[in-house]
Amino acid sequence: MTQVADASTLRAIVLAFRDALADHRETINRLNVYPVPDGDTGTNMALTLDSVVAELDGAADDMAATCAAVSHGSLMGARGNSGVIMCQLLRGLSDGFAAAPTFDGPTFATALEAAAKAAYGAVGNPVEGTILTVAREASEAAVVAAADQPDLIGVVDAARAQAADALARTPEMLAVLADAGVVDAGGAGFLLFLDAALLVLDGRAIPEPDVPADLPMVAAPSASTGGDGPKDVSELRYEVMYFLDAPDDRIDGFKDRWAEIGDSIVVVGGDGTYNCHVHSDDIGAAIEAGIEVGRPYRIRITDLLEEVAESDWVSEALGTAPAIAPLPEGAVTAVVAVAVGDGVANIFRSLGVHHVVVGGQTMNPSTAQLLEAVAAIPCDEVLILPNNKNIIAVAEQVNGQSDKTVAVVPTRSIAEGFASLLEYDPQSSAVDNGKTMWAAAESVVAGEVTKAVRDATSDIGPVAEGEWIGLDRAGIRAKGDSSVAAATGLLDLLLTDDHEILTVIAGADASEGDTAAVVAWVEANHPDVEVETHDGGQPLYPFSFGIE
Repeated sequence: MTQVADASTLRAIVLAFRDALADHRETINRLNVYPVPDGDTGTNMALTLDSVVAELDGAADDMAATCAAVSHGSLMGARGNSGVIMCQLLRGLSDGFAAAPTFDGPTFATALEAAAKAAYGAVGNPVEGTILTVAREASEAAVVAAADQPDLIGVVDAARAQAADALARTPEMLAVLADAGVVDAGGAGFLLFLDAALLVLDGRAIPEPDVPADLPMVAAPSASTGGDGPKDVSELRYEVMYFLDAPDDRIDGFKDRWAEIGDSIVVVGGDGTYNCHVHSDDIGAAIEAGIEVGRPYRIRITDLLEEVAESDWVSEALGTAPAIAPLPEGAVTAVVAVAVGDGVANIFRSLGVHHVVVGGQTMNPSTAQLLEAVAAIPCDEVLILPNNKNIIAVAEQVNGQSDKTVAVVPTRSIAEGFASLLEYDPQSSAVDNGKTMWAAAESVVAGEVTKAVRDATSDIGPVAEGEWIGLDRAGIRAKGDSSVAAATGLLDLLLTDDHEILTVIAGADASEGDTAAVVAWVEANHPDVEVETHDGGQPLYPFSFGIE
């Protein structure tokens, strides 16, 4: 029987865990019943383990170096709530293994117990029925087993059995899981870690999860959500994540400050470097809290109230992204634009954009992704067009982290992005371009049509979930029972006798008949307005308008 494991065994377990998460990613995603962009638990955990494996590739083979790589890789790569908690569990285990060249059953049990306690300490308000419960009960079973016999496989087996039992009981602890007929997604991911360990130690195959075919979409709490937060987590607008370099003795105060403005708080790390996660309505306050105690960086902001896009358009867009466009001779300034949809991206390139970063309403790019795009362009000055109000704050972080001069033209829509590029001069500086391009963006009248993802009140009255709405910069201006009705209602308010050109960007959900109906309405009601139509392919928004 296996009594001890060395560094090569630990590496094999991590690799097996990474592979298991990749195989079960979509299954775990479907377990997560919180329908917002940070609800993809399987994806977040898989990305976290990808970072760990990448760190291991460059590490020495001894136990200390292996544990350091697991700890640092999980910290720097953690994504989402469950990814950050999984990071804390991996860091706790690594700390327990690092002191000796091998670890046995009692060492595994002690390390798992410490890791579970650290995970509880990392969240602002722990809730039972989540990954925290599964890890804690697994550690308690491991400690009991280790006291009876030191065999490593026996200890891990006991932990796995109790973790499975705890996972099965999570619906008894959280009503939202019971209502949806599922178990906790994060707990299911942690169970795969123990399965991966038994695969390596004992050759046991990793079982397939049993998941219902059709799951209802219900707002579920995160692992740090309790009943005494400032709001129910489903009402908090933004997910804010960043790394924070700060003195260790300032972190408790930092977490207290976050508790005043948000929920779903997870802060992991140590030795001056932390990975921080919060849900809040106040982006500025969430970031300022970090500035008060240290240096926040690699800031990621996600709007949590938008409907989750289907994964296929993301994969397709990522797979078809072209190389960076060449710069014209004598160019001083290049342009990076954020967009999704092949048609939209092609229009941006035709207007002079050199690099399109895939992103939009439900897939906000990180500062790191924008920084990478800026670095890839062979030009010392770069403009960024966010083309979405939720991406502006992320884009504005790039200049402080790049050795290039980076200016953000704070475009809030596709139409504003297109209009700004009409004033782009590659031979002018980023600062000068930024001024003229922003003036052009503000001159266009922009509008969009989408579907409401929740009941809401507005200046035009109540809006029901699933109702089509037309928006401009001021908010909701029109609604209807179809995208065409909402579009024509919006255009009826926006178009005036002074307007000459209407640009219609048809999205992935707009049929040819829908687009033709909108054009016919404009021709009948505003015959002097010239209509230009383009197939944008953008998701979620069947129509985007630019009026000049």
